[in-house]
Amino acid sequence: MHDTRPNHDGATFDRTLDLSRLNEQLRRVFELMKDGQWRTLSEIGAATGDMPQSVSARLRDFRKEKFGGLTVERRRRGQVSRGLWEYRLLHEILE
Repeated sequence: MHDTRPNHDGATFDRTLDLSRLNEQLRRVFELMKDGQWRTLSEIGAATGDMPQSVSARLRDFRKEKFGGLTVERRRRGQVSRGLWEYRLLHEILE
């Protein structure tokens, strides 16, 4: 049986080594963010056990057609000078 799961992007991506790990991260972030609540990268990482940099990459993945083409909104939180952003995932649940 041929594995049809899409590859992630990046010059260092190795399907054999990285596909399952990155898809598991994608699943964890989705399970948390599907409630549509606003969260910072650090908050998402604390809840999923993933590094904020990885969380940021998975949020970018959600926007790609091959991973659902979902809407990820971003807005500033708190003082503008802090440069803190929060994110929420918008999607429709298919029944």
